[in-house]
Amino acid sequence: MTSSTSYREAGVDTAAGDRAVELMKAAVAKTHGPEVFGGFGGFAGLFDASALTAFRRPLLATSTDGVGTKVAIAQAIDKHDTIGQDLVGMVVDDIVVVGAKPLFMTDYIACGKVHPERIASIVSGIAQACSDTGTALIGGETAEHPGLLGVDDYDVAGACTGAVEADAILGEHRVEDGDVVLALASSGLHSNGFSLVRHILAQAGVGYADHSDDLGTTFGEALLEPTRLYTLPLLRLLDTPAFAGGVHSLSHVTGGGIAANLARVLPKGSWAEVDRSTWSPSPVFRTLSGLAGSSLESSEGTWNLGVGFFAVVSPAVADGVTAALEADGIATWQVGTVHLGDAAADLSAFEQGAKGVDGGAVRLVGAYRD
Repeated sequence: MTSSTSYREAGVDTAAGDRAVELMKAAVAKTHGPEVFGGFGGFAGLFDASALTAFRRPLLATSTDGVGTKVAIAQAIDKHDTIGQDLVGMVVDDIVVVGAKPLFMTDYIACGKVHPERIASIVSGIAQACSDTGTALIGGETAEHPGLLGVDDYDVAGACTGAVEADAILGEHRVEDGDVVLALASSGLHSNGFSLVRHILAQAGVGYADHSDDLGTTFGEALLEPTRLYTLPLLRLLDTPAFAGGVHSLSHVTGGGIAANLARVLPKGSWAEVDRSTWSPSPVFRTLSGLAGSSLESSEGTWNLGVGFFAVVSPAVADGVTAALEADGIATWQVGTVHLGDAAADLSAFEQGAKGVDGGAVRLVGAYRD
């Protein structure tokens, strides 16, 4: 018995891994510009750092994340071509929060068994989303973990590096009294709160293949709606001379929900009220809440409820920023105003200190539009 045969009998098929690599090569190569060196399949990805010489004082920004249990739904309905965009949305869109331009990304896929076409579909989705955000996909790893993961199980994760001028960093230090809080629409659930989603469906006896009249498709298809990508529209916004200095902070609404993520990008001592009446959560949120017999308000710390990003901007540019984002296909609207100093209400009713950040205080008020 050869060592290679023994490895295959242990559950690891290196030939299948090689086949997966061949299937994904073309999609990955399309993300490579002249800054990427070394081609495909090396032990390390190489990126020409001389691209940073155009900066006066470049700071590197980095982010890492995964897709979470949304992959369980992709596995359940055998649809894997959108999970890659979810991963890029979760990782790369965190980079732009500080005003950074993404440079390159790497991905990691752990699976119980390599199915070459499936792995290639996932990576092709990652590569397409990298292209859509101006990010080079310069490396990755697919690892087979038999005995630890089931033969149809997998998980995905990734990391991104970007760069920003030191004097152009966005954040709470730029926020001023009277700044306008703009909400940028999500495409749906994005990639957060899927453990709750799966629990609700299981308790209600609903299958992913079941059709929903309210959603106009099966539950599985609706739940796999890919995460909206905000990076390039926001970078275009930051590069627009008319808005120079007017965009003060950005927040990616991911784990922790609406109030907590906005509070993270506001300065200590500030407060803001987000007006629910300015938007109507999309049907997927209403359908899930209905199945759970719970209110939309009860899931505000878990789901984005239709808001994928916040932009805190100067009142002088609020209308122009809104128009620019709308022209880029992202519905945008004002949800509140930032106040510095003493609050008009007891801050104990506000969300504060999320993710260990000693930032502002935020609460949601009013009722959602029908």
